[in-house]
Formats: sequence, structure tokens, C-alpha cells
Amino acid sequence: MTQAHPKSHAEDALIIAGKAYSSRLLVGTGKYKDLDETRRAVEASGAEIVTVAIRRTNIGQNPSEPSLLDVLPPERFTILPNTAGCYTAEDAVRTCRLARELLDGHSLVKLEVLGDPKTLYPDITATLSAAEQLVKDGFQVMVYTSDDPIIARRLEQMGCVAVMPLAAPIGSGLGIQNRYNILSIVENAGVPILVDAGVGTASDAAVAMELGCSGVLMNTAIAEARDPVRMARAMRHAIVAGREAFLAGRMPRRRYASASSPLDGTLA
Repeated sequence: MTQAHPKSHAEDALIIAGKAYSSRLLVGTGKYKDLDETRRAVEASGAEIVTVAIRRTNIGQNPSEPSLLDVLPPERFTILPNTAGCYTAEDAVRTCRLARELLDGHSLVKLEVLGDPKTLYPDITATLSAAEQLVKDGFQVMVYTSDDPIIARRLEQMGCVAVMPLAAPIGSGLGIQNRYNILSIVENAGVPILVDAGVGTASDAAVAMELGCSGVLMNTAIAEARDPVRMARAMRHAIVAGREAFLAGRMPRRRYASASSPLDGTLA
């Protein structure tokens, strides 16, 4: 029987809302010292999707100020407007509608409805309400949520094009705190699952990919590194390495040693 060849990197694309992306790393655009550092870090990351907090970032709503789109043009990057800073479903829906106007009908959005200003943990009830309304309004919704597998399934059934459970609180850098929940979400999903929030360094990103996640979204881990551009490059490699390891299939864990060079069949 002919053995199937594994997919090449080019064939193993991330598909979101019907569009293929070669990079599985999505990056935010906040917290950098200036737009030039933002541009250099994004370019080093290799990301093709960049998130923009509509409430905090100028993408044309303030014509007299520098626009993020001047350094990250929509012709080159998929701009993913997000509802960061929204604490009600109504505010989140309004922000997405504003983004659609500013981006000439762009319908892909990242929904997040926060429940607490200290932890930035999602308000799940409000998130479900906003997601339902946005899907009805024709938006393609990528949604930030908790690592609850039941909620993840409900958001998928509702019509969200990607579900984005947190690994740890936003900006904490703690890494994946509950691998089993993330794994359960991945194993039961029919849409891309992307870890969003809590990644601190390259090994955290690799773990997310080794669990089978479709991708990782991060901002603080890169922007608050001592050298953001170098960290962006490290994250780029970590995502690729983690994905390759997942596709390769890791060896089983064993309690005892297993010799690299088996003794069976050797000469006495």
C-alpha cells in the first residue's frame, strides 16, 4: 500500500471564513512605542492577520492623526477589528458596525465583551448575546471566550467562524493554565480554535499548537518583550515548530526508559 505523504507547509493552510492563510500566528497592534515598531514587529512575526482595537486605534476615523493603515495596509494584511474595551453586548455590536463602515463593508471581526476591568475576563452571557446579533447582521465572527468547552460549542453552533478561548488572563503571560480544557475544545470543534490571551513566550505558543489549536493570537507577549521584533520572530518559529510537532505525532509518554538503540536481535 502506498504511504500517504504529509501535507507540505504550503498545503497546511489556516482557513478562516473561507480564506486561506499560510501563517497561523495572529498579532495585535497595541502597546508598541510607535507605529514603526508596530510595523517591524508585525513583519518579523510573519502574521497575515492583525487585530485592531477600534476604540483605541486610528484607522481613519481621525483624519488629522497618523493611521495604522499607513504602516499595515489592508492590501497586504487582513485587518481584524476587535471590540476591546467593550463591557456590554450593545457596545460591542455598535463597535463592529463602526468598523464595517470604516473598512468599506469588511465583515470579519473579533468579538470580545469583557466582564471585569481587573481580570479582563469575558462576560459570557453578553458575549453570547452579541455573537448572536452579529451573526444575524452578516458578520463573520471570531470570538474571544473562556476555556469552557460547552460555551465553545454553543458559539460554534451559533455560527461563529472561529472560537478563541483564553489560555490565561489577557496580558498575564502565564501560558496555558488548563491544557485539558483547550484539548477538549479542539477535539470537538468544527471551526478553527485559536488560543487568545495569556501567552508569554515562545514555548507557550508551541504548546498551544502541539495541542492541535489552529493558531494563536497574541499582543502583549511581543509588545512588552525587551526586544519586540526579536520576540515576534521567535513566536513565528514557535508556531511553525508546534504545528509540525502536532502533525508529526509525539512519542508516547512512558514511566521507564526505552533505549534509542534496541537490544532485541543483537549478537551475543
